[in-house]
Amino acid sequence: MSGNDARSAEELGRLVPVLFGYAAFQQLNAGSQLGLFELLDAKGPLSAERVAEELGIARRSADVLLLGTTALGLTEAVDGTYRNGPSIAAGFREGLWPVLRDIVEFQDRVSYLPAGDYTESLRTGENAGIRHFPGTTRDLYTRLSGVPGLEELFYRCMHSWSRLSNPVLVEQTDFSATRRVLDVGGGDAVNAIALARAHPSLRVTVLDRAGALEVAERNIREAGLSDRVETHAADIFTGAYPGGHDCVLFAHQLVIWSPEQNVTLLRKAYEAVEPGGRVLVFNAFSDDDGTGPLYAALDNVYFTTLPFRHSTIYRWAQVEGWLREAGFTEVGRTVSAGWTPHGVVGGVRRAP
Repeated sequence: MSGNDARSAEELGRLVPVLFGYAAFQQLNAGSQLGLFELLDAKGPLSAERVAEELGIARRSADVLLLGTTALGLTEAVDGTYRNGPSIAAGFREGLWPVLRDIVEFQDRVSYLPAGDYTESLRTGENAGIRHFPGTTRDLYTRLSGVPGLEELFYRCMHSWSRLSNPVLVEQTDFSATRRVLDVGGGDAVNAIALARAHPSLRVTVLDRAGALEVAERNIREAGLSDRVETHAADIFTGAYPGGHDCVLFAHQLVIWSPEQNVTLLRKAYEAVEPGGRVLVFNAFSDDDGTGPLYAALDNVYFTTLPFRHSTIYRWAQVEGWLREAGFTEVGRTVSAGWTPHGVVGGVRRAP
């Protein structure tokens, strides 16, 4: 084989994880559903025969599963036995495996089939994957209620996504001079609760539609934070934002809406926040040069096919431009120190 042939073979080989990407996910999904990773965390290293016995599956099935998970680095083979690979082991070590397991279930039950409509969504500019859920509305959120258990899964998984990504908001963002936060579209209050726990002097108001706030109010009570976290029912576009806040937070919101809608929301925030106060936009971002990161590039398949027709993971500079257009100054960004491309873009309403 010539040098050029060897190079071409190596380059073509890089297509394997993409060409069989659907199968790679199903190896992770099967390991999660069958309890392989919990088993290896609790009792590993184990032989393939023992794995089959413990999981209650045939030896052939165990061999196929372990070949897949090991080739992907999800598990490792050591002297004829198997243990969790570094990424899965880190999830258990950091207490994040339940969060990751929720996300795997979300990808399986919500994202997987609609991803097949990605090309159609690109052609038409519509969230074509919505057809997999019953209903006539054009957004995922209202259709989820038509499938038993799916809305609960959605909120549980959104809670997990927030737990995974919110250290950049809770730990890396300075709230020392902030008194009251208005969490617009705050859903089940996962970020409001995390902020209140991390910053004892902080008070938070969660603004969302009444249906979503039922879950938020239960979570706030269970967290014992009813004295510092409250709710306010309103439509985030047409409803009035309550006053008395020196910070307005949009957490995982601007990825849902169009650029024009996002500027509208930021202008509402500008009018609502006290002079000298600020706005914070917390979500995933793509790189300004359009080359990555891989996480954002792949997650955009979900945003393109499902939530709303304009949903996307925007570039940092786009969001910063919207803040300036809405009137905010001192615009800047805080990049996550973690493995996800989440961050915070903030701006200040100049005091008169």
